[in-house]
Amino acid sequence: MFKKLFFSVALVLSIGLLKAQTSMEADQTYVAVTDTILKAPSNWFNLDPQTDMVRGVSTEKAYSELLPNKKSKTVIVAIIDSGIDIEHEDLKDKIWVNKGEIAGNGIDDDKNGYIDDVHGWDFIGNANGECVSHDNLELTRLYVKYKKVYDGKTAADFKGKQLDEFKFYEELKADFEKESQQAEQMVGMLNNFMTAYTNADIAVKKFLNKDVYTNDEVQSIQSDDAEIAKAKQVLGTIASMNIGIDDIKEGLDHYDNQLKYNLNVDFDPRGIVGDDYSNTKEKFYGNANVKGSDAMHGTHVAGIIGANRNNKIGIQGIANDIQIMVIRTVPDGDERDKDVANSVYYAVDNGAKIINMSFGKAYSPNKDVVDAAFKYAEKKGVLIVHAAGNDGQNNDVTKNYPNAYYLKSKKVCKTWIEVGASSWESKNFAAGFSNYGQKSVDVFAPGVEIYSTTPENTYKNLQGTSMACPVVTGVAALVLSYYPNLTALQLKDIILKSVVNDGSSMVTVPGTQSDTMEFSKLCNSGGIVNAYNALKLAESYK
Repeated sequence: MFKKLFFSVALVLSIGLLKAQTSMEADQTYVAVTDTILKAPSNWFNLDPQTDMVRGVSTEKAYSELLPNKKSKTVIVAIIDSGIDIEHEDLKDKIWVNKGEIAGNGIDDDKNGYIDDVHGWDFIGNANGECVSHDNLELTRLYVKYKKVYDGKTAADFKGKQLDEFKFYEELKADFEKESQQAEQMVGMLNNFMTAYTNADIAVKKFLNKDVYTNDEVQSIQSDDAEIAKAKQVLGTIASMNIGIDDIKEGLDHYDNQLKYNLNVDFDPRGIVGDDYSNTKEKFYGNANVKGSDAMHGTHVAGIIGANRNNKIGIQGIANDIQIMVIRTVPDGDERDKDVANSVYYAVDNGAKIINMSFGKAYSPNKDVVDAAFKYAEKKGVLIVHAAGNDGQNNDVTKNYPNAYYLKSKKVCKTWIEVGASSWESKNFAAGFSNYGQKSVDVFAPGVEIYSTTPENTYKNLQGTSMACPVVTGVAALVLSYYPNLTALQLKDIILKSVVNDGSSMVTVPGTQSDTMEFSKLCNSGGIVNAYNALKLAESYK
């Protein structure tokens, strides 16, 4: 599972393949996947439920009806993620600049402990400019740690605290073996899918005597040839799911990387960073390379929040008066607790008022360290917005980290908003992949087929709670920019009280095929975030 919490079309495809157990059957007939990915309306997450008949957050309506002639104040938003392409045409004018730092002089001019941190910081790199691209899952790291002590033993060998640790190891082992088996299965399935696609493409090109063809041309072919019949079925399935060869390759790369890096017990990239990893109080390591090796995820998140609304290119971000502080913490794999904590401290100490965190994992061995950072942010009045996750699970029941619950005190971070993902569709508007929870998830926001910025001046549709999270961050930043005297507690209150509430609307429970539930029970606010309503409500908080 890609714990940066975003799903491309390819990953949706691969999950569909796994659930349906589709592959090449014994008779070599391809079984079509029935889940069709529909095309989302353009700019749908910014549209209005009533005016546009689309379940967006009413951004455009807010700008046209509520904000003309109103003045705003710039809000600094920290994005803790995989890195951001700060030179992107639609983002470059929205990137935070540390005015106390002189770029490239190798000196910590502002004395904050970080050299040349002009736009932010990379906590998974080293002083030589190198960076971590891939890392393990936290599951793998813990499995390796406890395997050295408990492998080959039985419960009868231990008692007390060691017995508890042994039982925890047994849980880790089962989880690790399940994840590994699934990754191997998906690599096999997607390789078969690649082969089927390639063979079908070759056969159709030969039959039509042309290199470029449409699905309509393929499906209109009349032939008794078994190879052509199979090619029509395969290419028809692919066309119905709006995917191409690049999407299939992306899904294959994802699971292949899981086996090579995320679930590889012999892989440990932390030496690249060069810190004392056991010292959780260590802060000053990393470098100023905020783009890193793969900035796809972070760049997409940034565009949703604040892509330039005035340059007449690309997309329309939600908040028009922000500066994006870039903090690189999340590799292809699970982020580490130490880095998350340091990222939060960095964001708060350097002026961020809102922190976006579109990442998560199943285990948090140093949760106390992360909790201390969140307590610091809460005390300083910083709003934290976090993605609920893409496992289709109830977070009230199944653990997901980081979260708002302080481990030792049993209290909750009061300036935290947990976000699930919604769709534009009129009926099943709770995204099927989204985590949910009437206690643990606060609000839903658009997260299906979201078109946003990607590296090198490109744009792409991605989906996941990773995309829903910055929608809420964007709305919060928009409100705060026009009402700068709001506290983080007030801002959270406004966000949750101004949702579009769908009351008793029945939706399919995420992660299931047919179970239904009232949408209002999927989160504690009972609705979808709305910029127009939030701005109107903020007016009464003066």
